[in-house]
Amino acid sequence: MSVPAWTYLFVGLSFGLYLLIAWLCRVRDTKGFYVAGRGVPSIANGMATGADWMSAASFISMAGLISTMGYAGGVYLMGWTGGYVLLALLLAPYLRKFGHFTVPDFVGDRYASDFARLVAVLCAIFISFTYVAGQMRGVGVVFARFLEVDINIGVVIGMAIVFVYATLGGMKGITWTQVAQYWVLITAFLVPAIAISIKLTGQPLPQVGMGSELAGQGVYLLDKLNLIQQDLGFGSYTEPFTSEKWSKLNVFCTALALMVGTAGLPHVIVRFYTVKNVRAARWSAFWALFFIALLYLSAPATATFARYYMLQSLNGVTQAELPDWFNNWRKTGLILWLDNGDGVVRYSAGDRNEIFRRGNIDDAEYAELIANHQRWIDSDGAAGADGAAILRAHGLSGPDRDIIVLATPEMAELYNWIIALVAAGGLAAALSTASGLLLVISSSVAHDLYYRVIDREATEAKRLLVGRVVIGLAVVIAGLFGIFPPGFVGQVVAFAFGLAAASFFPAIVLGIFSRRISTWPAVIGMLAGIGFTAYYIIGTVYFGMSNWCFGIHAQGIGTVGMALNFAVTLLLTPLFPPPSQGVRQMVESIREPEGEGPAVEIEAAPEH
Repeated sequence: MSVPAWTYLFVGLSFGLYLLIAWLCRVRDTKGFYVAGRGVPSIANGMATGADWMSAASFISMAGLISTMGYAGGVYLMGWTGGYVLLALLLAPYLRKFGHFTVPDFVGDRYASDFARLVAVLCAIFISFTYVAGQMRGVGVVFARFLEVDINIGVVIGMAIVFVYATLGGMKGITWTQVAQYWVLITAFLVPAIAISIKLTGQPLPQVGMGSELAGQGVYLLDKLNLIQQDLGFGSYTEPFTSEKWSKLNVFCTALALMVGTAGLPHVIVRFYTVKNVRAARWSAFWALFFIALLYLSAPATATFARYYMLQSLNGVTQAELPDWFNNWRKTGLILWLDNGDGVVRYSAGDRNEIFRRGNIDDAEYAELIANHQRWIDSDGAAGADGAAILRAHGLSGPDRDIIVLATPEMAELYNWIIALVAAGGLAAALSTASGLLLVISSSVAHDLYYRVIDREATEAKRLLVGRVVIGLAVVIAGLFGIFPPGFVGQVVAFAFGLAAASFFPAIVLGIFSRRISTWPAVIGMLAGIGFTAYYIIGTVYFGMSNWCFGIHAQGIGTVGMALNFAVTLLLTPLFPPPSQGVRQMVESIREPEGEGPAVEIEAAPEH
């Protein structure tokens, strides 16, 4: 069977399974819709959290980042896993004991203010839409290559699937769908990694294969890759801190922003509201980290294998000798070859303008750029620095890092069914996270804004209807982000983590561990943190602003935003009166040790 035939089979079976689970788990009350009835077993919640967490960024983009960045790419591994330690120790048990449905629920009741709740709602929506943009982009990439449809059509198909199972089953349907999606994505990630490791080194464990000798060559894979990288002018693959962008300060700030952002992401936190009690919340964090580690510990090996194959196959060949994987992916526009006149393909630091990806531009603009590229060649014999800069300014640079994992099985010439399995896994990763994010957006608007602020007398049925309508609207907006993405998957997701680190994490930690923090210091701190971080990211990434804050780039600026949030909140606290006695008692109750009985549901504090 061909790759498209296998892909249609695997994607059809997996999508059918997701829709069946959604139908079986359909809900008729808000408790089931928002927190799955609080009855999810901890091991199942760990799988669902793993699927919710291992988004298109983890499955598709992270290994691509490591593949192109080398040692520096390890910052994403450290940041995206270390955050679960913070979750397990500082947040999950206390938030589960607090009860309720959402993060804005906690902020609104802890700081006894509808305005604080509104600020938290806006932060949750902003973060979730930033994050979901990367997921819908990932869906489009997978569909564009493996089902041979336009990226935009792929995004629309993904929107339709998510809409059905998110609106039918709410959190209950999403949870059990994510359990199924976890097994699809982890199988799809590990099978090709193991197969390539055996093919290259004879070792079945990818982690061992990465550090082993190449079969029949008598040289270690990483040593050979370092030599190839240096010969092509890229620098050592394994040497740390080789570029100014990834200095020690930037590595530290990015790792910390990703770590703290993990602990502050609303779609991750809400998963701990779905279990029976505090003990189950702690065990959920353990199981989530275990299931996530199965993929994350294999990602560096997959990245290394991909880099080796890419550099070996894209240098010194003519157009007629280009490998099949390149020709297959060239149809998507995510990797291109622009001939500089000598008829030979190169992918090196000195000639990187010859390997591109097509940016987010229309057909007419793209045709004009290619024509101009030919005129530059005709005038001086090569695409000069100005020509390359113009191409990059229009989004043509690359190759696109989002194709690395998806293309690796084709680079290694694995069986067609393995290639198709990877496609199903990429879709499972993107859709699982997208559904969780859309539910956060729905709960923020329908529960925290509509029910808790606008209409406290709304019936259960009306609240459920509003939640489903909001999911529908959010799906449409998310699809637009997928069609017009603000960046590649991993980059966009990293921005979401920075925003979460700068807004929610300080407010939640101080709300749990300090009885003295009152409403206005916390609210002003959140606004200062997320405002500064958003301004810096948008300015440096999209408007050419320099990295004026100690040279820290956009992925790591969330650390500074978090510090600013903490500083503003703590400095303003002595200037405002302390919280009410009811709020202080609520904080004490959340922090009290609890046995194995059911969690104590904390009543909302009086608002003012």
